[in-house]
Parts: sequence; structure tokens; C-alpha cells
Amino acid sequence: MAALTAAAPHVVLAFWGREPLARPPFLADLRRSVPDAVLLGCSSSGDIRADGVHDASWVLTALRFEAGTTHVQLAETALGGLADSMAAGQRLAHALPPAGLRAVLVLAPGVGIDGSALVEGLTARLPHGTLIAGGLASDNGHFETTHVLGPDGLGTDRVVVLGLYGPQLRLGASSRGGWKAFGPTRKVTRCQDSLLYTLDDQPALALYKKYLGEYARDLPAAGLLFPLEILDSQGQSTGILRTILGVDEQHQSIQLAGSVNEGRYMRLMHASPDALTAGAERAAADSLAQHGGRPALALCVSCVGRKLVMGARIDEEVLAVVDQLGDEVGVAGFYSNGEIGTLDGQAACKLHNQTMSIVLLSEDAAP
Repeated sequence: MAALTAAAPHVVLAFWGREPLARPPFLADLRRSVPDAVLLGCSSSGDIRADGVHDASWVLTALRFEAGTTHVQLAETALGGLADSMAAGQRLAHALPPAGLRAVLVLAPGVGIDGSALVEGLTARLPHGTLIAGGLASDNGHFETTHVLGPDGLGTDRVVVLGLYGPQLRLGASSRGGWKAFGPTRKVTRCQDSLLYTLDDQPALALYKKYLGEYARDLPAAGLLFPLEILDSQGQSTGILRTILGVDEQHQSIQLAGSVNEGRYMRLMHASPDALTAGAERAAADSLAQHGGRPALALCVSCVGRKLVMGARIDEEVLAVVDQLGDEVGVAGFYSNGEIGTLDGQAACKLHNQTMSIVLLSEDAAP
């Protein structure tokens, strides 16, 4: 499998910043240039390439599979609002033939969706052990309008999946954060899916503001700098973080990027550029160990919150990944409103926030 090739590609992945949508001829020209390719992608808060991060641009990655046993299947569904998230995942899983399915790449809207419910719907219907990876589209941190590109063109309310099939596919995946906890642990005492109302029977938003101090005036954008970690019912770390997507002053509630259950515990997190770079490096090392070979492509999905923390040093986490994988590996991806992948080598795929999530692909030679 070649990550970039002059031959006719089977798949083209497209990720772009918010501004290029003002130039619609580009998409039409792209379709004309690769008429036989499966085309999918989404808007981003920064495009990832091997040389770093680029804003207000496109990154295109062409894939051509060389093994005759490898093939793909594209499916999409309209998202009928937040409550439809799990059912959307189930519909998409049902649309992918199960025989020979190895991995599923998911691209979904970054607003108006419960990403964790979407992943639950997929995993409930997909064959056991199917790798799920991808992320939620983004819009440069505005959390207003995101776009997903699929068979019917661009849309703000669709979810697209690409099924990857074949015994010669070699895969590896990992998600890592690098965030540190601060402040006390709080119990989730009232929530509804991804809406968090109370912690320790206190209004969630008021409590969150208390610990943010002067940053509270910049909510919800400041929430990207201080995500919440979900702990289990015993207060132990799960490694799963939730980004704050919005706040409701009237109800003193917080809109999270994914669902959380009552009875769980949560705590605030913060990070430094060095810690986030180290997390990205570990994700690359873990995924490479799982892959066990020489990958052709690394698809990287990182979080817009990490981009804000890294600031002018944002290229460092991408270059740390490249250093781990080697210059011969094609690197592409985007900064998202949520990442879908495995955590710390676990088999189960989850929605994550504030991680660098990596999936490695290549093909083994025919036996």
C-alpha cells in the first residue's frame, strides 16, 4: 500500500481548515482528478503533515492498495440530532458487510453529536475485534459549524465510515494524552448523556468556574485548556477525558464532547507542551509496537485543545511522532473535536478528547 502515489488511487482522504470552503471549485476539481477514487474527509482545526501542522489549507492523502485481497466499502448516514448518535452508529455498522472487515475509519460532525454514543452504536454491531479509528470534524475551535465529506458531497449532519477489508492488512493503533490532574475528585450526581448538571450535588458550571479562576470568563473556549477526566465508580483513572463544548448559564450545566454516567467521578486536568509532546511520542511508539512491521501510512487525529495548549510549539508533537515512526512513513491527519481510537493498547475503541490518536496501516506481501 502506498500512502502517496502517482498511480490512480483507490481512496483519497481530505482534511481542511475552515477557510478553504470559500473556494468550492477546489472540491469539484478534486473529484474530476480522481474520478474512480473513494473520497472522504472533514473540516479541521489544523491539518497534519509530516513537516508539522498547517492552518487554512488542505491536506490530501492518496491510498492505493497493492494486495489483490484488500478492498474498501464506504457508507454514510444523516445524523438526526444528538439523540440519534447511537442509532447512527448502528446504521453505519449494519451497512458494512462483516466478512473480512478489519478496520473502520469514522469521520463525524464535531458539534450536535454524542461521539461516545456513536462509537457505542458502531461497536455493538461490528464484528468483535474490528479496529475503529477516526475523529470528529472541527472548525478552528469555533464549535459552530463543521463539515464532513462523503458520497453525497459536503454536509454538516452526516457521518461517514470507510470499511477496510482483507487478510493482508497490517494495523496498529494507540491514543495517549499527557494531561495531569489537579483539584479534588468530584462525583457525578446528575447528568443526561453528554450534559453534566451537578458534581457532588453542586451546579457543575459554578464548580468548574471556581477552579478556573480568571480563565472562567473565556468559557467555553477556555474549557479546551482544562478538560475533565472520567474516573470509575471507585474513583480510579480510566484515561478517558472529556472536552467542554459549551456551557448553559441558565441551568448551570456543561455540554461535554461525549457522554458520562451518574455515579462516576471526574476531576480537572491540565498539561504543558512538554507533557503533550511526550504523550504523542508514546502513542507513536505504542502503535508501532502493535503494528510490528514497517507502516506505509500513519493517520493522526489530535485534539484542538492540545493545539491551544501547545501554541507556537504545536509542530513539536507531530515531529515527535515522525521521529518515532521514521521519515519513510506517510503522515496525515487533522485536529479534531474528539478522537476515536484505542487507549494504552486496549482492544476496545472509545471516543477520546485531548489525545493524540494514531492508526498505522500497511499491507503484507502475498504469501
